[in-house]
Amino acid sequence: MSTFDETSSPSSPMRRRALGCLAAWTGAAVVWTFAGGVPRALGATNGGKMPAAPANALTFVQISDTHIGFRKEANPDIVGSLRHAMADINALPQTPAFVVHTGDVSHLSKPEEFGQARELLQELRVDRVHAIPGEHDTIDDGVTGYLKYFDHDRNGKAFYSFDHSGVHFLALNNVLNFKAGTMASLGDEQIAWAMNDLARVSRSTPIVVLGHIPLWTIWEPWGWGTEDAAQMMALLRPFGSVTVLNGHIHQVLQKVEGNVALHTAMSIAIHCLRPALQVSANRVRSPCPPASSASCWARAG
Repeated sequence: MSTFDETSSPSSPMRRRALGCLAAWTGAAVVWTFAGGVPRALGATNGGKMPAAPANALTFVQISDTHIGFRKEANPDIVGSLRHAMADINALPQTPAFVVHTGDVSHLSKPEEFGQARELLQELRVDRVHAIPGEHDTIDDGVTGYLKYFDHDRNGKAFYSFDHSGVHFLALNNVLNFKAGTMASLGDEQIAWAMNDLARVSRSTPIVVLGHIPLWTIWEPWGWGTEDAAQMMALLRPFGSVTVLNGHIHQVLQKVEGNVALHTAMSIAIHCLRPALQVSANRVRSPCPPASSASCWARAG
């Protein structure tokens, strides 16, 4: 694990660098496209020039970890950050088919936070926003409160699937039984559902999986992994093209296992709260040191 000296002093150079990095990255979304069944990330909506997608290709955008309701120094304008990201999405030269939100829509799973998030997301000029819950969306009563505002299929389930332009999307709830310091899970019911869902899909169909927590174990003591991910991965490996999109860790990490490519995305709201980890043989460093007094994980404050 990489380590950094931390300080809570607002005037320290390290603190200023940390907050400067937060400002630079906040508001970025990831633009994805498919051509011939092969996924490709076109780039992030953070002011850089976006390459054009192939003609008639499916294009969609991933956002994650908006944490509506967050009220701490790391980002005093959470709503502004989301609106910045949405303005960039709305200004894309090719209108995306839809947006996916890979969890932590809210910060404390309060009704007013879910309501505000849903209202804000309506500013996106897309046909649909496909959302899944994060652990911050399930604090008090599981997914019950979340589903009052984001029940995708109106069947009382936080997991679902859909098809678009020849691509099959699997949206998961992998924050079951989340507790600090442990890994959450998908659960037997959801894995059985996924098995039945994928059984009707051709092995040549590209698959995109949405899950809040990574489906590979990055660092178990921080809960950066899904306890029963191996069972889900076994269902996915027979397919020729699988892309797994996650959030949760507020950093960009990537891993490839055979035909399965796994990607984590930056948070729209807050980044760099913990140092990046050494993954396999490669050291992956966070773009800036963590800000110890800016943690978003505390419920109060």
